Formats: sequence, structure tokens, C-alpha cells
Amino acid sequence: MGDVVLSTSRMNRIVSIGSDVVRVEAGVTLTALDEALVDRGGYYPPAPTFMGAFVGGTIATNAAGAATFKYGTTRDWVQALTVVLPCGDVLDVERGETRAHPDGYFELELSTGVTRVPVPRYSMPRVPKLSAGYFARPEMDLIDLFIGSEGTLGVVTAATLRIVGERPAFCLVLVPFDDRTRGLHFVERLRAVSLETRRTRDPRGVDASSVEHMDERCLALLREDGADRTNGVSIPGSAKLALLVTLELSPGTSAEQAFDAIGSATPGQVADSPIARFLTLLSEAYCASLSDAAPLEHVEIALPGDRARAGQLLALREAVPAAVNRRIGLAQAHVDPRIEKTAADMVVPFDRFGELLDFYDTEFARRGLDAAIWGHISDGNVHPNILPRSMADVQSGREAILAFGREVVRMGGSPLAEHGVGRNRTKQRLLAELYGESGVEEMRRVKRAIDPEWKLARGVLFGNS
Repeated sequence: MGDVVLSTSRMNRIVSIGSDVVRVEAGVTLTALDEALVDRGGYYPPAPTFMGAFVGGTIATNAAGAATFKYGTTRDWVQALTVVLPCGDVLDVERGETRAHPDGYFELELSTGVTRVPVPRYSMPRVPKLSAGYFARPEMDLIDLFIGSEGTLGVVTAATLRIVGERPAFCLVLVPFDDRTRGLHFVERLRAVSLETRRTRDPRGVDASSVEHMDERCLALLREDGADRTNGVSIPGSAKLALLVTLELSPGTSAEQAFDAIGSATPGQVADSPIARFLTLLSEAYCASLSDAAPLEHVEIALPGDRARAGQLLALREAVPAAVNRRIGLAQAHVDPRIEKTAADMVVPFDRFGELLDFYDTEFARRGLDAAIWGHISDGNVHPNILPRSMADVQSGREAILAFGREVVRMGGSPLAEHGVGRNRTKQRLLAELYGESGVEEMRRVKRAIDPEWKLARGVLFGNS
């Protein structure tokens, strides 16, 4: 393509760690950051599920992941950035320092002169996750223009990030449901209870920071590949979906304390235990009493500190996209080398989520497509993935994704939630569905103002002109 690939992998220094912020270079991985924070009892929450990602990359894409329901996206945690602009100038931006003029522009004093950068005028959907081109709001903060810009406006070299000073204890719970509607109602109830716990700051309340979703096809793939047995998990064949819930407990809660709360709780003690309260919610969703063990026999729990068991439950979830990718690779090798991954990344307000799943089902069935759906149900954000058996399936899948995008926009959501746009033609069409061609042209004006020679990330977001 005639481009140059720039790596920040050697810019991997953690500059400083304070009580509530950390300063890092762009090439620090999330794994390295987490390991450094663990030693001090800190926590950086807005990580995607891939911990090998660089901090600079997560900022460039406004990355989000499972815990967005509680902690928001990367944007919410970035306090300051050092960005190298296409002209070679180094820009230090601190949140709250520079806001757009009320008439809708920034003025940057650069070595090449004063540059006026227009703020796009489109309205962004109000959803928990949004990785859909340039951030735009009246009198917005300059730092937000670079977060999520996918490397098209500048190269992030360092960042100051907010952190949580006290790392919570985590308990993972894998829950299968034989009925999808019942499972969705449980998530709705769990979300409401968790929000109430955060509002009241009740240390005994249920606080789910994330709920991950795997549909019936995902579970079938896990059984086909033996990933359930490898990870010591029994998934009933009748399950229509499984949820992986991350519960947050008070910092320092031990496995022994959590187990005692489960094992010795009486009805009068249930209110004193977040895990017991969670199991009560679960038994209510199953329409059973807590003393009836039958509905809970397939529930798997990784107590705080049990890294081995937690690792198995997380590995089970990650085995789903791995299973899909493996089958795509086999189809490329044995059916048609043009076959490629065909997937969507969409988010809607949670009260429309069940409606969106129904639309996915209808569209896949109408087209005769094999598909698996997984993702972050607590945010109303899941990833429908086609399992193509032919190039015709890929083409039909692309058309289905465009149909999904139009429906998601109609519901007040975003067809581009957390994976960004990149050079993917289908996603670039979804960007136009969201903001219109006029909105995409407004993004181009921003690009031309900061990068008039089109040096950075050519073809990303909206082509080369």
C-alpha cells in the first residue's frame, strides 16, 4: 500500500503511579499496567478483553470491554495526552484545559501557523459505547477529538489515566438458562439491583460490573470443540444462553469469607452477603427457592482469589470467538480463499436489546445463515458473527450487517460500538448510515485541517480524500 507501519512497542515505560492517576507511555500493555497496579492495590477498569493491547491503541480506538456497564469507556479515564501531529508538532493536551469555541471550532497554534479545526455538527447517539468516528459535541474538550480518532489525527505517545485507588475483589459466576426470555429478564433485574447498590454504596449489595452473553450456537461450538470439558465446565444441552457475571466485592474479601457467606447464610443473613443476595436473585429468575439445588447445579462460581478457576471461566468465554475464527480459517482453506470474517459490533439502549436479538434471529433465518452471538449484554452490546459456508454466505452476511445497522440507528443505538471503523468498507458504510454522507464529510474537514497532506492512517474511517 506504500505506507509505513509505526510501532510504539519500545515506548513501554510506566512513568509514575499516584493514588488516583498513572502516567504511561503509549506502548505499555494493559497486562503490564495491571501488574504494576496490583502491587499497589490499584485498578484500571476500561480494558477490552484482550489484555495485550497497548494503552495508546486503546486510546486511539476509545476501547471498551466487559466492564463498561460500571466504568464507562477509555474516554472516561483519560486525563491528559501527548500527541505527535502530522506536521511534527508535539501537543500536550489536558482535560478541561481547551474547549471548542461556541461557534464550533478549535484554534491550534502550530509551527505552521494558526489552524482552525471545525467541530462536526452531527448528533451522536447516547449509548454506553461509541467508537464511530470523531467525537463531536458543542463546546467539547479538545482531548476528546483525539480519543477514538483511530490514528488519523495524531500519534499518541503518552497518557495520564485515572485509576481506582482500591482494587475490588472479584467473583465470577457462569449461569446457564434454558429460556432466553428468562435470562434477559434476569439481566434486566441484575442491572437494576447493581445500579441501586452503587447509588446507595451498600457494601452488602449486589454489584455486577459486567455480564457477558453467549447464545445457544456459541454453547454448541464450545461443546463441539470440547472447550467446556477442557475448562471443567458442564453446560447442559438444553441451555439457550449462558451468562458470565463479574461481581465486585469489598476490597480484600477473601475466598473463605465469600464461601462462608454462601454456605452458612440463613434467610435472616442473606441481606448481609452480596453473593447470597445474587444467588437469591438467580433462584427467583429460575422460579425456584434457594434451598432447591436443582436449578443451581450447573452454576459455576470462581471465588475471590481463585485465579485458576476464574481463568477457566474467562477462557471458556474467549473460546467462542476462537471457535468461530477457526471455522472461518477452515472455510478459507477448503472452500474459498475469499471467505473472511463477517461480524457486527452494535449497541442499543438496553430496553431495546431483546427487540434487537429478535431482529438478528429473523434476519439470519430469512437468509439461511449460520451465526453465533456473544458479547457484553450488560451494555446492550453483542457481536453477531456469521459462520460462512461459502462466499455467498459472506456476501449475504454483509447485507445482513447493513440491515442490522439501519435497525440499530432506528432504535437510537450505534452500529459501531467498540471495535471502530478502520478500513472495513462495510463499517464505513455503517458510519454513513449513522451520520449521513454530510456527517462523514464533516469528519473529512477535521482531517484536512490537522492532516492536510493525508499522512496518517490513509483509508481509515472514510477513504483517502
